[in-house]
Parts: sequence; C-alpha cells; structure tokens
Amino acid sequence: MIGKDSDLENLAKIYTYALVTVGQIQSAELKTKLFSMATEAGLTLPRIISPRAYVSQHASIGKGTVVMHDALINAKAIIGENCIINSKSLIEHDSVISDHCHISTNTVINGGVTIETGCFIGSGAVTRESITIRKNSFIKAGSVVK
Repeated sequence: MIGKDSDLENLAKIYTYALVTVGQIQSAELKTKLFSMATEAGLTLPRIISPRAYVSQHASIGKGTVVMHDALINAKAIIGENCIINSKSLIEHDSVISDHCHISTNTVINGGVTIETGCFIGSGAVTRESITIRKNSFIKAGSVVK
C-alpha cells in the first residue's frame, strides 16, 4: 500500500509492516522523518536482505535496512537502522554504518571505518581503512576518501 504521511496512523491499524523506500541525495531528513513516523505509528520495519547478498553471520543489521543484490557485508560490521546498502557494495570487517545512511552501488567501505548518521556515499566511492566520516556527509560518486 502506498499512502501519504497522513495515512500512516490508519494504515498501522490494518498493516503490521512498513518499508521506507525513499533514498537520499542531498539529505537524509525525509528518510529519517518517515522512519520515525512509521515507528511511532507502531509499524514494524523489517530488515530486507537480497538472497543474492552475502552477510556474515557475525555482522549486525538494524531494522528497516535494505541490503541489495551482490552486496557483501563482512564479519563484525555493524549497519544501523533505515540504511540502504546498494548493489555490489563491499562493507569490510569492523566497519560501523550509523542510522539513515545510503551506501550507493559498487562502493567499498574498508575495514574499521565509521560512518556517522545520515551520510550519503556515492557510487564507486572508496574509503581508506579506519577513518570516520562525519554526520550528514555527502561523498560524491567515484571519490577516494582518505
């Protein structure tokens, strides 16, 4: 069911589950707002993991997060709530991706990286290991983050 923000309360009386399908380009504000509204309405936001993704049994993925085809999430990676891990992304060991982040297609997040809340990492971006990307950062496609 696709509805308006004002429909959430009534939809929560009929449905149990919801999924925020808004991505982000400039800001995570709308995605974060919709996630909060759905949660406050009592809806459950499940994790959705493509059967073609590989997620280590030693990784953690928060509610409302979507992991797309051919993504790879290694051991001890922690993915927060309401994130998108897009196709062919690689999230290395011991990385932390906080809530409401969008990791675009074919991105490489090396080991020990921390990505704070609300970040957008563009397609094909690569990070150096053990760095921190600050809250609400916007990393352009193809960037190398040192």
